[in-house]
Amino acid sequence: MDKKKRIRLLSLNLGIAAANIITFSPGLIGLELGGASALATAFGSTVIFLSVAGLIYGNYKLLAEPEKAAPINKMISVQDYIRGLNEHREIKTFERSIGLLLDQIERLQKKNRTIRDILLQNFSDSEIAYRKFDAVISEVERIFFINIRSILNKLNAFDEDEYIFIRKKHETGGFSEQLMEEKFKVYDEYIKFVDAAIEDNEQILLKLDKLLLEISGLNCIESGEMEQMAGMIEIDNLIKQAKYYKN
Repeated sequence: MDKKKRIRLLSLNLGIAAANIITFSPGLIGLELGGASALATAFGSTVIFLSVAGLIYGNYKLLAEPEKAAPINKMISVQDYIRGLNEHREIKTFERSIGLLLDQIERLQKKNRTIRDILLQNFSDSEIAYRKFDAVISEVERIFFINIRSILNKLNAFDEDEYIFIRKKHETGGFSEQLMEEKFKVYDEYIKFVDAAIEDNEQILLKLDKLLLEISGLNCIESGEMEQMAGMIEIDNLIKQAKYYKN
């Protein structure tokens, strides 16, 4: 739960508690249930009912409210990226792409868990060989999510209302053909970029598949053999090619 939501929950509950203290404290309003006045009793009962209802409904609404995604440059966890993608689901142009990206994240996590589980059958997690392999897998994950971060930046910049507007204008006329071509070219670049980044991530998943196939067929993996595996060589080349990526 993020800090702002915790503050809102605390403020709501303290506010309701303070209202009841003021209402029923003898030194303040001093309202009593079952007192001499039927009106006062009815008013007190209403206050209690509203307090309970506000407490239940207010807490439910705040707890059920989906958490906002972290700013893109602050995203550090898988859940940050999933929330970021889900917040862009209303962009119909990229609805299918976002669904595929979420599926890719799920498949990446599953493959990496399986790879690590197989490695732990041959090494303990404290051995240098395992830690070296784990570091390589972590680097692949980093490259994968850098691609998703780039996609999120493009989704933030993409103005679907404008895109729909120029498509309608292209059908009905109103602007020169040259201008319309230039406008479409800009928006096509967004779409091509997202498609290319998704393709890159699918290549990463393919390389992990090859590695998984390779290590799952071995009864024993010697420490020095890992670097010579075809799957590891492909992944190592991927990391070297992606050295220009930044955190």
